[in-house]
Amino acid sequence: MTNNPTTTPEQPARVHPIATLFPGYFALVMATGIIAIAAKQQKIDWLADTLYIVAAGSYVVLAILVLARLVMHPRQLVADLTSHAKGFGFLTIVAGTNVLASASATIHGWWTLGETLWWCSLPLYVILVYSALISDVLRHDKPGLGAGINGSWFLLTVSTESVAVFGALLLGHHPNDFLAFTCLAAFSLGLVLYLIVMTMVFLRWTFQPLEPTEADPPAWIAAGAVAITVLAGSNLLATRKVAPRVERLAPLIEGLVTLAWATATFWFPVMVAIGIWRHIVRKVPLRYHPSYWALVFPLGMYGAATFKMRAVIKLDQLEWAPKVTLAVALTAWTAAFAGLVIQGGRAAFRRPSAAATQPA
Repeated sequence: MTNNPTTTPEQPARVHPIATLFPGYFALVMATGIIAIAAKQQKIDWLADTLYIVAAGSYVVLAILVLARLVMHPRQLVADLTSHAKGFGFLTIVAGTNVLASASATIHGWWTLGETLWWCSLPLYVILVYSALISDVLRHDKPGLGAGINGSWFLLTVSTESVAVFGALLLGHHPNDFLAFTCLAAFSLGLVLYLIVMTMVFLRWTFQPLEPTEADPPAWIAAGAVAITVLAGSNLLATRKVAPRVERLAPLIEGLVTLAWATATFWFPVMVAIGIWRHIVRKVPLRYHPSYWALVFPLGMYGAATFKMRAVIKLDQLEWAPKVTLAVALTAWTAAFAGLVIQGGRAAFRRPSAAATQPA
């Protein structure tokens, strides 16, 4: 028997891209959808419509890919979902669903679609939060704080507040006392989860060495988590005339919204400093990765939330902030989207066909 020179048994088997699909890829929908809403706030309708199409199309494609991964590679999906470092990334599915719901209602007035998406997000929230959290609590072989926690843990707050964001919009459209209570509960729970996670992450940042490879874009969700809290609280305040339960708590909600906005504003210089240290001082190459959508999302959310907060608490002095933030967020979105297109194009062209690599 002679060896076939065209066979290379020593080469490792290629892993199918669906098997390793990035758990937090729905941050693409989150970032695109919230910038679409911000564009609508500034009455740039063509931009809002275009970004909405991108967000909706991305949502459909990613949903198909996640379902395909669940069917074709369930072990890899479960391993990621029960991982300290990756599990909470799946909560971008919940947040992306609710951001798309909010965009559907605010941009096009499609309340039925928005409400359908919101109801779909609720069981997804329960399944994904408790699958990741209970696994992290009960598993015996736990990683250290440095290896186990990262910015994706802030998605506990982001996903919870996203329920309140669209729920409050729905409350203004269809007043209901139990819905008001549900939104207030989600708004409050999101704040508590933020305090828990921020305490752990802050300890990690300040008392353990930080390697440049660890300071990835999900750290920006520290600002995004409180920015979406501002939007949730502001949406609630906008319903105070039709929701007596919200009216009774309006002064407290306004205080918490102010606290959340100040916290989000406080974190942005820290996030920028981490980025400068990582890419300029430590010279980590700036290459596209799906996690960079977690950088774009806080920028867009901060602008949209500031616009809504300014309107409900009558603070005209901040009228300029949403416009500036939209420009910055749109620039970051364009860079990330260009990276996505370029990476996808390179992957398509460098992948040899099976027929070309097999002997005749």
